[in-house]
Amino acid sequence: MSELERKRKSGWEEVKEDEERNILKFADEYMDYLNHAKTEREIISLSEKIARENGFKSLDEYTELHPGDKVYFVNRGKSMYMAVIGSKSMEEGINIIGAHADSPRLDLKPNPLVQEGEFAYFKTHYYGGIKKYQWTAIPLAIHGVIVKENGEKITVSLGENDDEPVFTISDLLPHLAKEQEGKKLSEAINGENLAVIAGNRPDTSEDSGKSKIKKYILKLLNKKYGITEDDFMSSELEVVPAFKARTLGLDESLVAAYGQDDKVCVYTSLRAILNIENPERTAVCLFSDKEEIGSMGNTGMESHVFDTFISELLNKTRINRPNLLDKVFCNSRMLSADVDAGEDPLYASVSDHNNAGLIGYGISLNKYTGARGKSGSSDANAEYVAFIRRIFNQNSIKYQLAELGKVDVGGGGTIAFILANKGVDVIDCGVPVLSMHAPYEVTSKYDIYSAYLAYTTFFKN
Repeated sequence: MSELERKRKSGWEEVKEDEERNILKFADEYMDYLNHAKTEREIISLSEKIARENGFKSLDEYTELHPGDKVYFVNRGKSMYMAVIGSKSMEEGINIIGAHADSPRLDLKPNPLVQEGEFAYFKTHYYGGIKKYQWTAIPLAIHGVIVKENGEKITVSLGENDDEPVFTISDLLPHLAKEQEGKKLSEAINGENLAVIAGNRPDTSEDSGKSKIKKYILKLLNKKYGITEDDFMSSELEVVPAFKARTLGLDESLVAAYGQDDKVCVYTSLRAILNIENPERTAVCLFSDKEEIGSMGNTGMESHVFDTFISELLNKTRINRPNLLDKVFCNSRMLSADVDAGEDPLYASVSDHNNAGLIGYGISLNKYTGARGKSGSSDANAEYVAFIRRIFNQNSIKYQLAELGKVDVGGGGTIAFILANKGVDVIDCGVPVLSMHAPYEVTSKYDIYSAYLAYTTFFKN
């Protein structure tokens, strides 16, 4: 007779030597991926390169699609959809895993460069939910694109290499911070003061005028990138931590890195779909943009571009007809691959331990997210949760059912409700994270590998 009481134990307690080697190797590859892609554009560019190296072709390279074909579509360089065509008709439903490529950060304002006193600054507007004080006095890098009026696109990545300058945002020294320290934590740093130091050296030419330091920065930018100040108006420049992804802890069991929400789910689901050959149900993997700010816009999940991608699959498998797309979604299953808040013993009061995602205990399933009375949640039905339990148990996948914090304390959102609104059965399924939305987040190597195995299993069932 099986045990009546549910027992939880760390996944590391059951790891065998060969599996440990696989876990550590996979984590090393994941960290290398993170170090080469910190923004949504870089994530999509690198993922497309990896996909093509593994036999995927762009949708426009196919006139017809057949079982086993591997196809992808990139939406404006910031979101991406991949599919492996199954032997069953898509009318019977498809298996979808969806993660998001964007992470909290600071965006340069449309007119960012100013001089105040003896410094030139890049003014920023923060993106997503951040604790503003965490972004001061740390090394920062600038990534993104500048598109000139003539259409020329300039790619920027500055601050990552040892031979490049870094950037930072200054903060008050404790000796002068009495008033600041008396404020609420959320008010101690003003959003307008998240200004990145660009330089301190004045231009020495005779016609430099009052803004000598700003003028010198503009000269350097013109020399390096061939731009003028007006070109900032058509740019997307993101300020991100200059930290490298690193192994954390004496036991080397953890990963510390920026942007693991939600790049850990992007990488594990990408690796999973690369394994899929000739599935029964069509396997679809998607990386969306703008999840951190509500999934709006034509690269966010609220747009109809994903629907268009699925419609094109139906067209090129020669089965499309009016209203078939709606039927496909109603017969489909999805894992919303987004991270969970791992329980932090230092802040245990915000979690219900019995319903918290524990670090090192496998992937977290969140039946619902939302806030307070489950507001904004899709809330997976019991039948679908049972299906996921069954396939994970049959394939020895370590998982846990969790909530994002205590009632009236926690809450959050993912892209799950967007697909659920189309009729898809959806449950959130991701890696537990410590210090979520901070410049340096922490995950377990065991959980990362568990996610990879879970996503592979889902695609095959």
